[in-house]
Amino acid sequence: MEIEQQLEKAARRFDELNERLQDPAVLGNANRLAEVMREYKQLEPIVSCYRERQDADMQLHDLYAMLQTEQDPDMRRMVTEEMQALQASVEQANGTMESLLQPMDAQDDRSVIVEIRSGAGGEESALFAYSLYRMYSMYAERHGWVQQVMSCNETELGGIKEIVFSLSGTRAYGKMKYESGVHRVQRVPETESQGRVHTSTVTVAVLQEVEEVAVTIQPTDLRIDVFRSSGAGGQHINKTESAVRITHLPTGLVVECQDERSQHKNKDRAMSILRARLYDRMQAEQNAQISSDRRAQVGTGDRSEKIRTYNFPQSRMTDHRIGFSLYRLDDVMNGDLDALFDALAAAEQAAQLAGEAEG
Repeated sequence: MEIEQQLEKAARRFDELNERLQDPAVLGNANRLAEVMREYKQLEPIVSCYRERQDADMQLHDLYAMLQTEQDPDMRRMVTEEMQALQASVEQANGTMESLLQPMDAQDDRSVIVEIRSGAGGEESALFAYSLYRMYSMYAERHGWVQQVMSCNETELGGIKEIVFSLSGTRAYGKMKYESGVHRVQRVPETESQGRVHTSTVTVAVLQEVEEVAVTIQPTDLRIDVFRSSGAGGQHINKTESAVRITHLPTGLVVECQDERSQHKNKDRAMSILRARLYDRMQAEQNAQISSDRRAQVGTGDRSEKIRTYNFPQSRMTDHRIGFSLYRLDDVMNGDLDALFDALAAAEQAAQLAGEAEG
């Protein structure tokens, strides 16, 4: 009964928000509109599922009444089959709603900074790093997220040695937090004349974008160097010293940004990346002290862990942490990641529940 009350409350709140989105006072206030839209989008999948289940319940009620008076055997069989299908839909909707009603991690709506670096495999690794960047970019576009490249080091053949970019949108961290680790690709490189399958790796790190107040950085802990930026093969050479390199002396972390022509903008971006890396390090240290939390995670945070294989000859993507495979690799590389992210979220939730049961 408690879940039903939650669902009814969510439905009433959703209708209220829908009315507010028609209010000129809300439409004329950008901050208020963004706040209302954020809550509206969070409630929309829950309420949509709830109302679909309500419709199915009403149809079941009508079909049951029909079954009580229907005498024709063929018609009774058809009604029974339809009732079974509707019952299965109701059970599926109940499971979905229960999952959606689980408390969302307060950090899940944060923006993220994604770092992709080529690993073993030379130029083929760099080309696959670009493929992963494209995959995440297309996923972000599907979900209406905002993307911004903060730093990029390209190769002459169109690959990427390293790229750092931010993603902002509903549940950005909640979706992307599973991506940290080693991604392995098995495919025939374009430069391979014998048609042999090569194996290369790319590392991905997903960091939470944090406000200045979340991480204290003393100005005396920083060494800031400026230099002239340049692109792959000497392209896009900047004649002014707009590129920025920031070294955090206590930790030795180094961040470079040179994509903007403005030294001020490059410095701001570098500081944003540095804050994210320092916060990530703090979180890793805290998690390492809480073994139960580490057991409940689905391989998040360990960048040395091989988390996934993209096998092009078999058109297969396999996530090794949960033993999940999809045999439609082209769709995955074009940003169709919802099935994967849903499976990872379900596995993490199951692990957390198991951990609570053990406790």
